Amino acid sequence: MPARDVSPTRDERDIHQGVRPGPRLALILVAAFMVVLDFSIVNVALPSIERELAVTTAVAQWVVTGYAIAFGGLLILGGRAADLFGRRRMFVAGLVVFSLASLAGGLARDPVLLIASRVIQGAGAAVVAPAALSLITTSFPDGPRRARAIGLYGSVSAVGFVSGQVLGGVLIEWTSWRSVFLVNVPVGLATAILARRVVGTSAARGEQTTRHELDVRGAVLITGAVALAVFGVSQGDVLGWTSLPVVGALAAAVAAVACFTAAEARHPEPLIKPRLLLRPGVRNGAMLAFLLGLWNGGEMLVLSLYLQQDLHLSPLATGLVIAPQGVAGFTMGLLGPKLAGKVGVRRMLVITGAAAAVGFITLTRLPTGGYSPLLTVVILVGFGTAGTSFGSLVIASRGMDDGDQGLVGGVINTSRQVGAAVGAALLPAVAQSAAGGVAGVAGVSGDRLAMLAAAAAAMAATAIAWHAARGASAPARSPA
Repeated sequence: MPARDVSPTRDERDIHQGVRPGPRLALILVAAFMVVLDFSIVNVALPSIERELAVTTAVAQWVVTGYAIAFGGLLILGGRAADLFGRRRMFVAGLVVFSLASLAGGLARDPVLLIASRVIQGAGAAVVAPAALSLITTSFPDGPRRARAIGLYGSVSAVGFVSGQVLGGVLIEWTSWRSVFLVNVPVGLATAILARRVVGTSAARGEQTTRHELDVRGAVLITGAVALAVFGVSQGDVLGWTSLPVVGALAAAVAAVACFTAAEARHPEPLIKPRLLLRPGVRNGAMLAFLLGLWNGGEMLVLSLYLQQDLHLSPLATGLVIAPQGVAGFTMGLLGPKLAGKVGVRRMLVITGAAAAVGFITLTRLPTGGYSPLLTVVILVGFGTAGTSFGSLVIASRGMDDGDQGLVGGVINTSRQVGAAVGAALLPAVAQSAAGGVAGVAGVSGDRLAMLAAAAAAMAATAIAWHAARGASAPARSPA
C-alpha cells in the first residue's frame, strides 16, 4: 500500500501494508453491492413466492420485513463488533452467514424456513455493511483519497439498489424466484475466501479482544429498540397504526431507547460514546441518511407499483425504466469527490438535496397512462440520492478515530435503514389513501402526492445541509 500521511495506529491492524488498496477496495465494493442488491431484488420475487408457496400477501411481505428488522436492528452492534474484534474477521464472518442463509432461502420449501433464513441473512448483512465501510475509511487517510473511495462505495450502493429491480426481473423471467437467493451464494463465499488474502491479516488480535469488552446490555437495548421501531413502522399500514402490536412496538422502542441512554451513561466502555453523537458531523450525517432512506425506500416502492399496476409494465420493463436512476447515481459517486473538492462537501449536499427535490416535484406530474419522457427525471433523483449518500458518509467519518469508524458506519447505516422503513410504509400509505384523488384538488392522484412527500424529505435534507454549510467555521473546500 502506498505511503500514508500518518503511520498506522494500533486500531488500524486490519490494514495489510503488503496489499495494494485497489484490489482490497474492489473486493469490499463487491460485498457492499451484494448486500444492497438484496434489498430490492427480493421485492420483484414476492408475487412468485406467493404463488409457489401458496401464502397470502401479508405472509410473503415478511420475507422483506424479517430482513429489514434484523438488518436495521443489528447494524450498530455489527459496527462496534468490527471495531473491537477485527474488521476483516467480522467482514468474513458476516459474508459466510449471509451466503449460507441465502442458500437456505433458495432451497426453502416452507414459508417459515424462508422467513427465518431472511432474518439470518439480514443479521449477516448487518455485520458486513459497517465492517465494509470501516475497512474503507481506515484504509485511506482523511483527504481526497478517502473521499474517492467513499464515492465509489456510494456509487456501488446506488447502482446496486436499482440493479435489483432489473436483475430480479431477468432472473425470475428466465428461471425462478429461488435464483434471487441462490445468486448470492457463489459470490458471497468467493468474496469471503478472497478477503482472507486480499484484505490482509490482523496483528495481535488476541490482545485487542482481551483489552475490550462488548457492551452486551447496551447492544441488547439498542438492537431491540431499532428492531421494534422498524417492525412498528413497517407494519403500521398492514395492521393499522392504532393496532395494539404497532402501538406497543413503538412504545417499547421508545422505552428501550430511554433505558439505553441511561445505561450508556454509566458504562465504562459504552457501545455508543455520548461524545460521538454530539459531533455535528455524525449528527448531521445521521439526519441526512435518515431522510435519504425515507425518500429512496418509499420512492422505489411507489414507482415500482405505479409502473406495474397503472402503466401495466412487466417487472423487467419496470426495472429498465428505473435503471437511469442507478446510472446517474453511479456517475455521481464517481464525480462526487471532484464536485466536493470544488465547492465543499456541505455545499455539494445542498446541490444534491435540491436536485432530488426538483426531481420529485417534477414526478408529481406522473402520467395516468402510457410511458412518458417525464419519467427520465429519475436521473435527477439518482444524482441527488447518490450525492447525499456520499456526503453524509464523508461528514460523519471525518476526523473520527479509526477505532470508532465501524460504529460510525453502523450509526449511518442504521439511520438510513430506519428511514427506508419509514419511507416504505409512509409513501405507499400516502399513495393508497389518495388513490381516488385528493378532494377539492384537481389532478392530484395518490402517486403524485407520494412524490410530493418524497420532495418534502429532500427539501428537509437540503435545509440541513444549508444550515451545516453556513455554520461551518472553516471554508468548505476539502472533500474530506
